[in-house]
Amino acid sequence: LGFYDPLGLLDGASESKFERLRYVELKHGRISMLAVVGYLVTEAGIRLPGNIDYSGTKFTDIPGGFDALSAISKEGLGQIIGFIFFLEMIMRPIGGRGEFVGDFRNDAIDFGWDTFDEETKLKKRAIELNQGRAAQMGILALMVHEQLGVPIIPSLP
Repeated sequence: LGFYDPLGLLDGASESKFERLRYVELKHGRISMLAVVGYLVTEAGIRLPGNIDYSGTKFTDIPGGFDALSAISKEGLGQIIGFIFFLEMIMRPIGGRGEFVGDFRNDAIDFGWDTFDEETKLKKRAIELNQGRAAQMGILALMVHEQLGVPIIPSLP
């Protein structure tokens, strides 16, 4: 997938260090793609039905963006952090089994990846990498706009 290192961070680095950094870049790109979608969906006012806790707090009562962190109880934030930790631990052992770094296929579901030729596979991997990079910049921009008080979705007349 090519190699772009304008700051020379990987000068003399091993292949395993490059693969680790590529894995981290893919992971953060995938998380950022989900974050951008989630941010825009909640900003549009779409929420899950029902309550978020047993005390009766509704999902609609939770604001979007950074304000959501102060609206969720400490126990709820603890559960979120615990779930992230759990996901990190279960994903760690399967990280190196795929065809390439970031490949988590387990042969349970086939979306047709094996039917592509090598050139198409490289192209699709490069597309994912670039979209992940764009999403990382996008979620950062959304958070900065929120802090500046700029509406994310402009109101329509």
